[in-house]
Amino acid sequence: MKAFIAANWKMNKTVAETREFMKTFVPLVKDASDVDIVIAPPFTALAAAAEEMKGSAVQLSSQDVFWEEKGAFTGEVAPGMLLDAGCRHVIIGHSERRQYFHEDDAVVNKKVKSARKAGLGVIFCCGESLDERESGKTFDVIRREVEMGLVGVEPEQLVVAYEPIWAIGTGKTATPDQAQEVHAFIAGVLTKVYGNKSGIIRIIYGGSVTPDNVDILMGCKDISGALVGGASLKPDSFSRIVHFKKEK
Repeated sequence: MKAFIAANWKMNKTVAETREFMKTFVPLVKDASDVDIVIAPPFTALAAAAEEMKGSAVQLSSQDVFWEEKGAFTGEVAPGMLLDAGCRHVIIGHSERRQYFHEDDAVVNKKVKSARKAGLGVIFCCGESLDERESGKTFDVIRREVEMGLVGVEPEQLVVAYEPIWAIGTGKTATPDQAQEVHAFIAGVLTKVYGNKSGIIRIIYGGSVTPDNVDILMGCKDISGALVGGASLKPDSFSRIVHFKKEK
């Protein structure tokens, strides 16, 4: 199974900055045939990113989506619109959406179903806060988010991203042992939900992934890729992550 390395640019980069990044980055990863490379720019830069990555192996993702196909939903973007802009994937359930925009498991589930119905691949995020980890609730939170968020969702074109909230944008990273423990747990939950079909779902790690720690993280048995934030904003940095070398 190919590794899955995705960039989440969050609220960063103008159209011009996106074009500049792509012109440098795409040639740097032209030889990375054993990795699925995905970039999620802001909505305003989707078209520019799609144009610059045309003809390459780099794939386009959105950072969010609405669950309706059309209608009076000011400010929202439908799955079909993302497909029209060139997207093949969408990030759903990111902790920042859950925290700042109060998206609960039911909302996340509606978005996942809508995206999959339209044919978009889904990068489904789950993860615990520092308080939840310190109070021993990590597995309970992860189980609930996975089981509730993926109700009625088939495993095809599904990637699960474990992002410990306490390690996002903080410079803190789960140790390889911590990350592997939760990834193994997620794999077990997915097996209960999907049976043998769970084997097609890649489980990736997000949480201050950098060129300095990607090799050891990717050496973990149940880590199949990374969802990268700040370190994906520079072409050289993200290219190094794409070209990871597994450490045992």
